[in-house]
Amino acid sequence: MAAFGWLTPRRRSATARSVLAGEAAAEAARTSSRELAEATAPQQTDEQADEPRFPVAGDERAAAFFDLDNTVMQGAALFHFGRGLYKRKFFQRNELARFAWQQTWFRLAGVEDPEHMRDVRESALSIVKGHRVSELMSIGEEIYDEYMADRIWPGTRALAQAHLDAGQKVWLVTAAPVETATIIARRLGLTGALGTVAESVDGVYTGRLVGEPLHGPAKAEAVRALAAAEGLELERCAAYSDSHNDIPMLSLVGHPYAINPDTKLRKYAREREWRLRDYRTGRKAAKVGIPAAAGVGAIAGGTAAAVAIHRRRR
Repeated sequence: MAAFGWLTPRRRSATARSVLAGEAAAEAARTSSRELAEATAPQQTDEQADEPRFPVAGDERAAAFFDLDNTVMQGAALFHFGRGLYKRKFFQRNELARFAWQQTWFRLAGVEDPEHMRDVRESALSIVKGHRVSELMSIGEEIYDEYMADRIWPGTRALAQAHLDAGQKVWLVTAAPVETATIIARRLGLTGALGTVAESVDGVYTGRLVGEPLHGPAKAEAVRALAAAEGLELERCAAYSDSHNDIPMLSLVGHPYAINPDTKLRKYAREREWRLRDYRTGRKAAKVGIPAAAGVGAIAGGTAAAVAIHRRRR
């Protein structure tokens, strides 16, 4: 704690929680990556065979760190996981409506609001409390096939594959639960995942977190801790994200990339001549990923409210 002595007590507490969350995520990621390394990598698909748009030099002291939501996957992984749990009667319809609103906000606003993220976190923790970790891991495998597999951005997948082909490790770094992130990493043939660590005792979730969600500065702390443990040189590493909230993580590495960037990150990246990749097409509504099958009537109210709130907060 001495290292944070110059901060106010409130800032010192927040910084300490970020460090704790980052270190916990790094430890969980290294454990899960050893298990993933023993599994058989998935067969290469046509999408994975696409040529990357930039060269990646083979370097064992380098690695790549990918944000998940709207960078690797369209939408929020936690929302898709919630849909799967609702289907399995883990919670009631009114709670599903809350998850739907949270996803509508995420897609329309295109930003991660701290207050909104806190609501998502509390919803998720209340749902999994008392359930076994092994149970949620098993269900997570099914949910990936049902809701997530078809939402992977092919372009970002090709970028990750380029690092793998160069002999480098590739990690997901996300505020989603580490168990969910680990499943996604394994399915994509990646090295492992850094994610939010929920506390469990004797294999049962307590409804509390270790530290705080892996979001913003906590992601940077997790990457820093993992790099130190793995013997990586951050100046040689690459990081990818869509959100300005991940600027701390992107700024850590020598090769930052803005993927499907929000407005603030796009401006920030251009000012610093970071590389940008945008795999979205069409109008603004299409770019934030509103599913056509949802129906205009079903989302009109949430759409108007989300846009209005977003404009007031600008």
